[in-house]
Amino acid sequence: LHIYVDLLLKWQKRINLIGPSTIDEVWHRHIEDALMLAEVVPATARNLIDLGSGAGIPGLVFAIAFGHERGFEMHLVESNGKKAAFLREAVRLTGAPARVYNKRAEAVADELTAIEPDVVLARALAPLEKLLGLTEPFFAAGAIGLFHKGQDVDTELTAATKYWNIDATKHMIGADSVSCILEIREISRVARL
Repeated sequence: LHIYVDLLLKWQKRINLIGPSTIDEVWHRHIEDALMLAEVVPATARNLIDLGSGAGIPGLVFAIAFGHERGFEMHLVESNGKKAAFLREAVRLTGAPARVYNKRAEAVADELTAIEPDVVLARALAPLEKLLGLTEPFFAAGAIGLFHKGQDVDTELTAATKYWNIDATKHMIGADSVSCILEIREISRVARL
């Protein structure tokens, strides 16, 4: 993880990987949050997908810390070419069990549903209503969703239930008790008359 953080801070000078105001809190704000997944990712999970991976938080961080020990492969999906290049370099330097896809989530759905994903992750990618649309193929393939959400999680859940039936559980994380990992087991579209 130290190799990863050093690389992140080096690349941050050239491309925006994390919010500039969070640089001094990288270990607490980003690394610790990502590691909280250890409490909710099933030990039997073998194929995990991180959509909109950006700087690799949470997917790459989780793969660095637990991938070899738990025996899973992380599939990092990032449409931005510069961020995907960062992810490839971080995977190479850390030896994390991960693959990088420089594509949009919609463009890689067929390819990644074929691997029979167990878990799909996302952090700061989109409001829940839109996120469920992006992840729907993975739920249909049997995956569960683990989405990092902030203080507006209840508002997002309320808005999403206009379009989705959702089986969700909130797992509170971090010292602030505001952030959570939203675990979603099943979704279906609300029938329209």
